[in-house]
This record gives sequence, C-alpha cells and structure tokens, in this order.
Amino acid sequence: MRRILAAFACLLALTALPAAAQQAYVDLEQRLNAEQLRETGLDKLSKAQLAALNRILRGEDEVQVAAAKAEAKAEVQAQRQQEAEHSALIGLNDQPIKSRLKGDVAGWEPGTEFELENGQRWKVLKGQMKLRKPLNAPEIVVVPGIAGRWFLQVDEDMPKARVYRID
Repeated sequence: MRRILAAFACLLALTALPAAAQQAYVDLEQRLNAEQLRETGLDKLSKAQLAALNRILRGEDEVQVAAAKAEAKAEVQAQRQQEAEHSALIGLNDQPIKSRLKGDVAGWEPGTEFELENGQRWKVLKGQMKLRKPLNAPEIVVVPGIAGRWFLQVDEDMPKARVYRID
C-alpha cells in the first residue's frame, strides 16, 4: 500500500511540475511555514542569502548575467565609438613634445629638416626665420595644433614653424 501511495505521490508531483512552471514564482518564505523552514535549515539563512536563493530559483541570476553581458558589450561599443570620434579629431589631445635639436640651427624655411635628441625627425612645411646668431642644440617644443598640425617652437618670443613628422 505504501508503494502505491508513493507512486501516486510521484505521479502527482510530476503532473504538477508543468502547471507550476507556468505559474509565477512564489518566494520560499511564503511557501513554507516556520516549521518547514526549520526542518530544511532555511531558517538559518540571512535575509540576503534567502533572497539570493529565491533569485536563483526564479532564474533571475541567468537574466542578470545576460544583462551584465549586454551592458559590458554596450560599454565596449561606446568606447569604440568614442575612439572613432577621437580619431576624427586628430591632434586635439596630443601632448607637446619637449626635446633638444641635434646640432646648430641658424633659421628655417619650408623643407628644412630638424632631428631631435629623442630620435624624431621633423620637416618645416610653412614658416621661415633667420636667427641673428646660430643656436647650438637649443631646447625646443613641438606643439600640437588642430587637425593634426604641429608647430616647432624654438623660443616663446619667436614665430613657430609649421612642421610634420618624417620618420
């Protein structure tokens, strides 16, 4: 008789599963009474642990993981978009290059090439200047401008030469 009752209980439980799957999830605290919570050991769980267990049983953790993945993907796409926009504005956040010229400089004109101690080579595109006295290995700053333009500055009080990098 016990076997028949056990088989009937199993059959009843199996037929109830699809119906339960269609119903909204009910939290464990609402499903079980105080005695059942004690019997299962669920009464020892903190509110946060019980809430986590309810989320897992509801399947929300899978939803949260999917949402987190989607959010991370959106962040990567936003970063790529920002980088693409940045590359369209070449030179806007480039930093000045401070170095020293190799050798003497008596002036410049379009076509003059300068080699810096840091190994970079720059060529004058626009601007000309004749110095009264040649300078021996002066400190210089190559300053970024808008739209990828660069300017070579030998002294703050002198005009800058528009240059471009040739190495």
